[in-house]
Amino acid sequence: MPRDFPRSRRIAEQVQRELSDIIRLELKDPRVGMITIVDVEVSTDQSHARVYFTSLGDQAGIDDATAGLQHAAGFLRSQLAHRMKLRIVPQLQFKYDESVARGMRISQLIDAAVAQDVARSRKKKKK
Repeated sequence: MPRDFPRSRRIAEQVQRELSDIIRLELKDPRVGMITIVDVEVSTDQSHARVYFTSLGDQAGIDDATAGLQHAAGFLRSQLAHRMKLRIVPQLQFKYDESVARGMRISQLIDAAVAQDVARSRKKKKK
């Protein structure tokens, strides 16, 4: 019978909570501004973790944040080792998550389409 809540998922959730706290309170890199850790995926052997983050800003700011996080990966991993009792602390790889920005863009397109439909229906009623 498969387990409902595997160890790698529990570790991923704990890594997400701890990284959010460490980045907010202890990371001093100016390239890493206001970011949000959206998700963490830990490999089945818990040796690697892919950390998805989002940030509001232009592409240059996102690239700077990614470079800053990659540069600070060793520091972040050592802080995780102090906070979490794991035999192996996963290597961190940071990826920008475009789903939030894509969702905002789709929402704006839907709002614009609805506004156009309302304007067209008002013009038809006036005729």
